[in-house]
Amino acid sequence: MIAVFLEEPPVDIGRDQAAAEAAQELSKSAYRQSGGSLIEKALNKVMQWIGDMLDSLSGSSPNGHAGLVMLIVLLALIVVVVLWRAGVLRTSHREKQTVFDTSRPRTAAEYRAQAEREAASGDFAHAIRSRFRACVAELTERTILDDRAGRTAYEVVADAGRATPALREPLQPAALAFTEVVYGNRPGTPQRYAAVVAADDAARTARVMVSG
Repeated sequence: MIAVFLEEPPVDIGRDQAAAEAAQELSKSAYRQSGGSLIEKALNKVMQWIGDMLDSLSGSSPNGHAGLVMLIVLLALIVVVVLWRAGVLRTSHREKQTVFDTSRPRTAAEYRAQAEREAASGDFAHAIRSRFRACVAELTERTILDDRAGRTAYEVVADAGRATPALREPLQPAALAFTEVVYGNRPGTPQRYAAVVAADDAARTARVMVSG
């Protein structure tokens, strides 16, 4: 049996050029929007990995073209994983980033108690979600908001701000924290949780404006 080998075209690409092209790809706006620190860490690891792979291919592989194809495929997979972990791919298909899910909303006191338990255990991501829901439930129970399903966090700010302008300032950072953590895959932190607690406290003490 005669083996036939097809001659591959030479691959003229160096370590610095490949790293530069990868950096250019990962620095596009879609990646930047998904969280600087995460992208920077991933990019540093990709650069190191590319360098090691190119050194290995140039030093020991007789089939550099096939190795480069494998490198590109793996790089594409890394980009997908980075975007998934950063929340870009998971949020792009959501029509609305609503405050409440499909389950029946509970009372403000119930959400608040749950948030305090979650925060006490160090689970600030879930604590932020529960506490912001407590805030919205509080605004609904006090009739500052009407009982309309499907609101997003930013719609809560707009609607509550029209009814009680003093609520806009504390609600805005809370809505941002809720959206980033619940829908943007950002980490829950004590600082973000404190912003939501401040909004909930403001909702409990806000004076309802009476027209007339």
